[in-house]
Amino acid sequence: MPSPPYLAVKMEVKMSENRQIDEQRIISVFSILEWAEAFIIDRKSRGLSPNTIPFYRKKLKKFLKYCEINQIHDIQELQAKHIRKYILWLEGKGHNKGGVHAHFRVLRTFLYWYELENDFIDWVNPIQKVKVKRPRQEPLEPADIKAVKAMLDVCANDFTGVRDRLIILILLDTGLRASELLALDFVNVNPIVGTLQILHGKGDKFRVVYLGKKSRLALRSYYRRIKNREGALIIGVHGERLTYTGLRLLLMRRAKKAGAEYQSPHSFRRLFALTMLRNGIDVFSLQLLMGHADLQMLRRYLKQAGSDLQEAHNKASPVDKWKL
Repeated sequence: MPSPPYLAVKMEVKMSENRQIDEQRIISVFSILEWAEAFIIDRKSRGLSPNTIPFYRKKLKKFLKYCEINQIHDIQELQAKHIRKYILWLEGKGHNKGGVHAHFRVLRTFLYWYELENDFIDWVNPIQKVKVKRPRQEPLEPADIKAVKAMLDVCANDFTGVRDRLIILILLDTGLRASELLALDFVNVNPIVGTLQILHGKGDKFRVVYLGKKSRLALRSYYRRIKNREGALIIGVHGERLTYTGLRLLLMRRAKKAGAEYQSPHSFRRLFALTMLRNGIDVFSLQLLMGHADLQMLRRYLKQAGSDLQEAHNKASPVDKWKL
């Protein structure tokens, strides 16, 4: 005799619930470490920038260390209170507000990814209950142009002098990120017209930047000293691709020799942005040259003095223009 319809429906619901419970038990078998590794694989498969993957990995490593200390092995053991304590733990380790927020953003991305990867019966993502205030982003200081000029003056006419002069001029004339400069190959560069192809900018975006007349001359001078032009554009004395550490060290040496303060690679990018703006470029063209997805990031680079704002107002004063 067949079961009544209501009983068949009840049995089907019960079987469905049991399957979900079994699936959730299987999910719980995997540790936070295993899920973190799966998350990194997912990020790689999405074709994210090579610089983004180490960023995720480094921030998650800190979270995994916190979980190890507090004996949290299963993500579903994680509660909002643990995340709040993690934030305080980071502050206690000396991380500033920006650093803490970066760790929080990565953890939030990881937990939302985990939630989307699995269908749960009653698990609520604890990150939903945690709020971390985004730190105020102050405008950043540009490189000191007097120090830059002094550094150029101490670049001799030997290989390292010609190379270092070119590096300084490229950074200042294009606003390239250090990683973009160091990733350049000869094939990406046209020394005649002065174009540089950035194949994998931030967000894996392609763009072209340009060199002015003096920078083009410096590039051609550098070309004449390189016999093998099949690999990296910026190389060390033994022909190897220059590293970020090598870039910082050579800028430090030039600054020391010039009796000037050290100028970081990124400070040249800020000086490029501010100088281009002062010279009349529109912000949308500047955004494209710098490889920014939107204007929000550009605002951080434009640390303008009061005199800049006053001059801008003097040029556009409504009262003066209308001669009231």
